[in-house]
Amino acid sequence: MEAIAPKPHKELVKTVQLEGQVLLKIIQHCTEALPQNVTGQLLGLDVGQQLEVTDCFAFPATVADDDAEAESAGANYQLEMMRCLREVNVDNNTVGWYQSANMGTFQTVELIETFINYHENIKKCVCIIYDPQRSSRGSIALKAIRLKESFIELSKEQKLTLKGFREANLSWRDIFVELPIRIRNSNLVQALVADLMPAPTATQADVERLNLSSAPFLERNIQSLLECVDDIVAEQQKVTMYHKNVARQQQMFAAWLAKRRQENQQRQADNLEPLPEEDPSQFKPIPEPSMLDNYLVTNQIATYCDQINVAAGETIQKLFLMEGLQKAGL
Repeated sequence: MEAIAPKPHKELVKTVQLEGQVLLKIIQHCTEALPQNVTGQLLGLDVGQQLEVTDCFAFPATVADDDAEAESAGANYQLEMMRCLREVNVDNNTVGWYQSANMGTFQTVELIETFINYHENIKKCVCIIYDPQRSSRGSIALKAIRLKESFIELSKEQKLTLKGFREANLSWRDIFVELPIRIRNSNLVQALVADLMPAPTATQADVERLNLSSAPFLERNIQSLLECVDDIVAEQQKVTMYHKNVARQQQMFAAWLAKRRQENQQRQADNLEPLPEEDPSQFKPIPEPSMLDNYLVTNQIATYCDQINVAAGETIQKLFLMEGLQKAGL
């Protein structure tokens, strides 16, 4: 009896290793382009379940009026950059892309489409999101995400409906998978930083962390949250309208079927051949609306709620700290 060969195991990316130089490039590009959102290419190596990002380069800002012309110019620029990097013996394997975000806003249909396009040629790709506005509060707002494999298969089958998500056992939490990021610096870089490191003093980031003013940040988050609530209500109205149209069509078909059966009874009495009682062409099934926008807006609402929760917690901690300092007379 022949042994059954085991199925090949598909390794998924579970961690992202980011070079310190790459992180600095991403921060500089995204910060200098404020308030415009920008993007760039990630280069590196695929090592088992870890994706090592060793270099990156920025995409130029779009200046062409025609979308097709701008896309062609961007593709040519990317190919030329890859050729130049290959000539100087730099890692030129594409492992994903990075992009900036505005107050945690990145869950869009365009991001999903970009992931699907990358997945056609690069099975292991990630997107690094950097939020310069959130980072201005004293901590780096950086995350690495990828799409869940089951969601990619569902998207390729074009079953992004409520029934499709239910059959695949997917919820709005199962679209993106956030990966842990590990920052790596070579020994030479660490030695240089240790040599250039000044005496321990309070940096600008330390001062920003102690800033008690959180009202503007919370106000922007709440405003964005209200806009997302309006969007989710509009998406729910689309689903409600779909169910109303289906119910109306079923009522029309039931009335048509009752009338057809009555006609057939009369035709049988007249010894005539009965007419077919099949669904006519005017009662074609109404296509179910896609739930992708609904799930993305729900994801965005969860992100804003998490940001508000974290900001409120940090503010309470600062207030308790200041209260302790005042009581101690410092």
